[in-house]
Amino acid sequence: MTDLQALVDAIAEEIQTREQRGKVADYIPQLAKVDPHHFGIAITTVDGQEFVAGDADLPFSIQSVSKVFALTLALGMVGDRLWNRVGREPSGSAFNSIVQLEHENGRPRNPFINAGAIVVDDILLGGHKPREAIGEIVQFVRFLANDDSIYIDHAVARSEQETGFRNFALAQFMRSFGVIEHPAEQVLGVYFHQCALAMSCRQLSKAGLFLAASGRNPETGRNVVSRDRARRINALMLTCGHYDGSGEFAYRVGLPGKSGVGGGILAVAPGKASIAVWSPGLNVNGNSLLGSQALEIMAQRTGWSIFGA
Repeated sequence: MTDLQALVDAIAEEIQTREQRGKVADYIPQLAKVDPHHFGIAITTVDGQEFVAGDADLPFSIQSVSKVFALTLALGMVGDRLWNRVGREPSGSAFNSIVQLEHENGRPRNPFINAGAIVVDDILLGGHKPREAIGEIVQFVRFLANDDSIYIDHAVARSEQETGFRNFALAQFMRSFGVIEHPAEQVLGVYFHQCALAMSCRQLSKAGLFLAASGRNPETGRNVVSRDRARRINALMLTCGHYDGSGEFAYRVGLPGKSGVGGGILAVAPGKASIAVWSPGLNVNGNSLLGSQALEIMAQRTGWSIFGA
């Protein structure tokens, strides 16, 4: 039995000694201000134990990690009809690429690249005003983490709104194919605010726990999603959760995971635990450099890889 508190303490200590820290996402001005020396890690086990180290209680912008929660909500609204508008295949391209959309008639490859997440938010807008859709996402994440202090960082949302030209292009391009049904400005308003959710590693690991527990929230005993849907969301996280670095992450860590350019990663050890790490510096694929390394160490020392110890 691994002593998980000793493990997270050792990982935090080891990671802080590493000199190569990656590069913060400076194309979003508000994220460019974040100190690259931060590192946090939190593990929440399916029996409710928490193990944290480093800056695990410091909120950060979860960015694309939020796409997991938005997808879960959208599947709850429309079920498998969602897949008529979004694919389930790895992209092999950058997270904000427009090239694939041209070839594939405006249908995004998967719900975790930017184009796919924009379609998911278009679905969430069905029958809602943008403010209501944003509120639903925040309330859902608060419910999962059992923490009403989770908030949207409006300075980050504004920063993205002012610089997100590529995302506006993606949305308008998809609207030209009829894949997006609402005005691009409304859909992107939801998208930018969703990405600006601020959470700590501790909160994020708790919010993702239902994916480690066959769709059930262990704290309340209530089902969030069915066992099958949890398994399928995990499968998408494994194959698509790190953009064109997903294969490398599966090879090195061997767990479903979703990264964000704020430096956070949510990883899932099915039947065992939910893990969140944060280190703001990114690798060339836009994934947390030291966060990925920390998860690789953790997977090796716990034997939690889904491919066997």
